[in-house]
Amino acid sequence: MFSVVMAVALVAAAKLCASDTPATNPFFGTLSAVSAAKLPATAAELVSQADSKTRMETTANVVKAAVGLNPAAAATVVGTIAKTTPEMASVAAATAVTLVPSQAVAIARAAATAAPSEAGKIVEAICRVVPNNYKAVADAVALVVPGAGKEILAGVCAAIPALQSSINAVLATSSGGTLSVSDTLNMASPSQVSPTTAEYGFNNTPAPALNNTPAPALPAVHTGPPFVPVPASPINLDPGNGGVVPPGGNNYANP
Repeated sequence: MFSVVMAVALVAAAKLCASDTPATNPFFGTLSAVSAAKLPATAAELVSQADSKTRMETTANVVKAAVGLNPAAAATVVGTIAKTTPEMASVAAATAVTLVPSQAVAIARAAATAAPSEAGKIVEAICRVVPNNYKAVADAVALVVPGAGKEILAGVCAAIPALQSSINAVLATSSGGTLSVSDTLNMASPSQVSPTTAEYGFNNTPAPALNNTPAPALPAVHTGPPFVPVPASPINLDPGNGGVVPPGGNNYANP
């Protein structure tokens, strides 16, 4: 149920962020009149005083105005709102990340530290805005709320359904052991290194492709009758003369 509500809230916040101006934001005037030091506390007070029916919209507008006035204070503003009104921590965090996505990890940490019971919702809300940063966001929240691993992973799955089956598979093969959020997400990542190669120090560099160039053709061999060497003409030697052939050769034709 929360995922549906959060999705609707984020769509509304995105539309408001795209069209919001100081003139249309009802809280810009109030917040612009206070000092930078009092900005987070004043923003939190405005949210806590809002009617429950409009608190979500008020939170989004207050955060937009406050972060618009002082982007560097985004994490502090969200953390202060989360501390005084924990149920709005995820809305405040998601709205702030929409405005300053580069501060997603700091905002996640601040929101979870101030409202640890909302850890899973905070992760889900922020990951819907910056899905590519899901590991960093989940790790940051897990560090400040170490006992909320199950809720954090559920938040990641809700925000990024494509990861749900791989995360569940990792958890199912843990044999009852307790895996950290970081280890679980690393093992479920598409870029996971095979445990076999990682454990034994081998790398995953693929073997070079075989050279499919055909071997050069051998010259043709012509077959025929076997070669028989021609023997030299026999020479008869006379043992009586020691085998010396007289000049002119032996005249075997005369008797």
